[in-house]
Amino acid sequence: MLDKLIDIQKIESVGDFIEKGEKFVILVHRNPDGDAVGSATALALFLRAKGKSATVIVPNAFPEFLAWLPSASESIVYENAKDDAVAALSAADVLFCLDFNALSRLGELGEVVAGLSAPRLLVDHHLQPDDGFAVAISEPAACSTAELVFRLIYRLNSEALTHDIAECIYTGMMTDTGSFAYASNRKDIYIIISYLIAAGIDKDLIYRRVFYNYSTNRMKLLGFMMYDKLRVYPAYNSALITLTYKEMRRFSVAKGDTEGLVNMPLQIKGIRFVCFLREEVPGKINVSLRSVDDFPCNSVAAEFFAGGGHKNASGGEVYGTMEYAVERYRTALSKYKKLLTE
Repeated sequence: MLDKLIDIQKIESVGDFIEKGEKFVILVHRNPDGDAVGSATALALFLRAKGKSATVIVPNAFPEFLAWLPSASESIVYENAKDDAVAALSAADVLFCLDFNALSRLGELGEVVAGLSAPRLLVDHHLQPDDGFAVAISEPAACSTAELVFRLIYRLNSEALTHDIAECIYTGMMTDTGSFAYASNRKDIYIIISYLIAAGIDKDLIYRRVFYNYSTNRMKLLGFMMYDKLRVYPAYNSALITLTYKEMRRFSVAKGDTEGLVNMPLQIKGIRFVCFLREEVPGKINVSLRSVDDFPCNSVAAEFFAGGGHKNASGGEVYGTMEYAVERYRTALSKYKKLLTE
């Protein structure tokens, strides 16, 4: 039996909004990943099965290896269809905010949402959510937002778990835990997986659809990154990989091609902390951080890269040159050396 991770009163409050509303919009963060897309499509399918209108709006495009998810192709990409997105938002009775804790994570879309009067319902597993939500299901103990969406759906109607919803939820849980390699030590995660398998999913097929679906350019980029761009700092049990805007153009990097690269140096013996710096836009460096054991990479993200996240998976950004971003990383290593080496 599952534990009661979500307060039953919050679930009942969300249920009341669902029963009274007719038109729903589901929002996820900029640069949506498997958890964002999986949890959003699962919730949309649940709402539609109840006879509701449910529209998923993503700030920008998600990776192609997630396009197979049931109903994912029906999502509105705000950057490409702003008028359609604004029309759907303006007509919505309720806005679901999934897998982000602040409107700033929506980019430009966040300014549009901030001006709307429709109540906002949060379902998320990141720390320190903003105020302004009519109901806030914020549970950092959850492995993913998809886990929380499962719990919400299952508590509202245990018979509503269809094959398609289960596929979406499993994809979110799998991708946000590195295929259950981190943030996945709670027994409830595997109880939930048993329910998803009972709903008919083929978890091996889902894995192949997500991780065996990359481009040729991705494979060439991977070789280049590991051979030419990997720097190891053995005195700090850490590693760094960098990717400049020029290099991204050289390999025709598409959305999703850099997914998971930050995790690869953790396979090196003794490495506890990895930083991936990538310049997707000239002058702006996106920062991805991963760690193992008890090293708090979210503290590094907050202090040095204007970011945050989970203890073992965090991110941020730097405005300036790649050299400046690398120097920030080295400064962080010096400050956190004791934690990295003890």
